[in-house]
Amino acid sequence: MTSGEHHHFGPEPGPWHAPGGSPVPPAAPPAVGPPPPGAALRSLAVGLLNLSGLGLGYALMGRWYRAALCWAATGGLLLAALPAEPDGVPAGIVVSFLVVLVLTAADGAWTARRSAVGGSWRPLVAAALGLVLLGVPAGGAVVYGSERDEAVQQMLLDRLEKGDRAVAAAAKQSSFAGGRVKYRTALDIYRELGEDHSGSRAGKLVPSRLKAYYKAVSAPYEAKDHCQAVEPLTHLRTVPDSVDAKLLGSLAAWPDEPLAESLYGCGVSKIGDGSDTNDASDGGELGELLRTLPDSAQAKQVGPAVTGKMDEQVKAVRGGEPCAATEVLRRIGATVAAMPDRTVAALSAKADDGVQDGVYACGVDEFKDKKFTEARETLSGFADTYKKDGRRQHARDIVIAAEIAEDRPSAGKRLPPRQGPGGPRMELVLSNDAPNAVEILYTGPVSGSVELKGCGSCKRYSASDGPKLACRASGKRYPKVTLRLPAGEYHFLYKHGTGASADVDSYASGSRVQSGYTYTSCTYVTTESDAAPGLDLPSIPDAIKPASTG
Repeated sequence: MTSGEHHHFGPEPGPWHAPGGSPVPPAAPPAVGPPPPGAALRSLAVGLLNLSGLGLGYALMGRWYRAALCWAATGGLLLAALPAEPDGVPAGIVVSFLVVLVLTAADGAWTARRSAVGGSWRPLVAAALGLVLLGVPAGGAVVYGSERDEAVQQMLLDRLEKGDRAVAAAAKQSSFAGGRVKYRTALDIYRELGEDHSGSRAGKLVPSRLKAYYKAVSAPYEAKDHCQAVEPLTHLRTVPDSVDAKLLGSLAAWPDEPLAESLYGCGVSKIGDGSDTNDASDGGELGELLRTLPDSAQAKQVGPAVTGKMDEQVKAVRGGEPCAATEVLRRIGATVAAMPDRTVAALSAKADDGVQDGVYACGVDEFKDKKFTEARETLSGFADTYKKDGRRQHARDIVIAAEIAEDRPSAGKRLPPRQGPGGPRMELVLSNDAPNAVEILYTGPVSGSVELKGCGSCKRYSASDGPKLACRASGKRYPKVTLRLPAGEYHFLYKHGTGASADVDSYASGSRVQSGYTYTSCTYVTTESDAAPGLDLPSIPDAIKPASTG
């Protein structure tokens, strides 16, 4: 005999009436034949009760195993759904649970056609209760939706807090470059919250967070550190490219004025100082100001500021450090020439004039400071560059004196005069009895240089024969040149050429030219390294006979 089935012997008894006349349903439907009366209402009641997900339809019929399955399905759903997460319950779980509800409702309705509702529950009451209990899953869905919305709100607030932490961490860096990544992260968070979740609690806080963001990024400007402020303010000026201008409000245009002020302040403070960021190829910060914010009040101040800086250095050229002032002027001129504003760029001509005066003053100063090699290089460059300058000849005289002074420091005691003295001049005849050419530099009351060609038929002498035989061969024509020199103390440098006598050392000497005399000098080469040519001037006056060679 199976559970739920009853076997009767004899005639089928009729319905039993409880006291009061109400019929009592049988304990179980008949095994065969049409469903007992009230089957449709029972099916409806059990089906509705099972749709609540609580398995109450099975419980009323005494089907506890099936009721337990309903409870397990509902418990599994609750475990998966609670606590509520922003992403909600996975769709697969929801669909599976709905399928279970539908199946249990259908199964319960079919089973209830031939099963009685247990206890004192009547089908009509059970059906009404089923309708009421349908509100359980619906209400649960509403409550869960509310919890899920709160979870989403909390998630967005957590993201907002993450952006705030990123800004705080970036603000602690010593430079904007060090905090750039964190600033970028925070801005991306604020943009997403403000644009994609504007109605959320976090989204409504974004405008105040953006103000704090701008304040943190522009901190160097607030501290009046203009050079450090340029990069972060430039970044802020690009924020409207990635964030909705409506979200930024007045912040969108705010960086223009601070950036113009910082570019101007930094550019003026650095112009001419040789800073790596003050790149002459683009005009540095001042060039950036003229390109980026040409209509700003600060852009209109660039020309006067540059002129003032130039005037300072032009004045400094005439001071105690002309070389340093010249370098500053040179850098200012290169920077100004790269300015995008033609009026400002034209000011580089003034810097060029200052550099021209500065190079000359620098060479003179180096000579006075006994920096003879540097003076030679500086003034040689001046003479080669500024060929129409009236000081070119004097610069070349100083170059000659400096070169002699490198070997003979006494030649650098004083600058060569800009003009030679008046009065009589004495002849000095220079002859070359050496197989190589020789250049002779001289400085004194006048400075200059001459070059004597090599004597092709001449040879080297021994140290003892040189003074006796040089320039004395009868009938030989020696290369020679005549100088006319005013009286005074002179310094000479004999520079031998290359080729046959490339190993001959240069030689410096000094002599005094007196009024009323004629002088001769012969240069020759000896085989001994300690013997050198020179100028042999007599100590006893002899206005007719030339001085002896030496």
